[in-house]
Amino acid sequence: MAEPLRTNPFGWHGLFLAAFALVMFLRLLPVTGGAGGVPMPDVMLCLTFAWVVRRPDHLPAMLIAVVFLLEDFLLMRPPGLWAALVVLGAEFLRSRAALSRELPFPGEWLMVAVVMTAVILGDRAISFVTLLPVAALGSTLILLVGTVVAYPVVVGLAAATLGLRKPATGELDALGRRL
Repeated sequence: MAEPLRTNPFGWHGLFLAAFALVMFLRLLPVTGGAGGVPMPDVMLCLTFAWVVRRPDHLPAMLIAVVFLLEDFLLMRPPGLWAALVVLGAEFLRSRAALSRELPFPGEWLMVAVVMTAVILGDRAISFVTLLPVAALGSTLILLVGTVVAYPVVVGLAAATLGLRKPATGELDALGRRL
């Protein structure tokens, strides 16, 4: 009757939405040092990719699309471009879930770093080709490096606070299906 939050798939969705709300709240706080500051790592990108790599069945593509589209609106970016690229990156990682389950963490980190690089530089390239405003290349590279370096920290925090971990070999879900 009283089912734990983490055994219910909608509980995982709620945790992801709560994490998004917290990250966006912190990101929208006016605490920057002004123009020309160092760009902060994209924590939502790290969290989304960590979630998809560790528990691909708990984060549907539609939820990712809606969350990142909302982020586009809140951060006044071109609507849909970043969301589409993140969904493509997440679905690529989801399709490699069986491979990533057996990889040690450095291999997983490298795979996620390559996908992050493709997403961030793809966003920059598409923005440049469509004549949208583009940040300086140095800022984009600092954002990329910061996001890749932040990935292990986000994975550690997600494991400690949310219980987000890779399924064990032979682990079954609530319906008895092999994960």
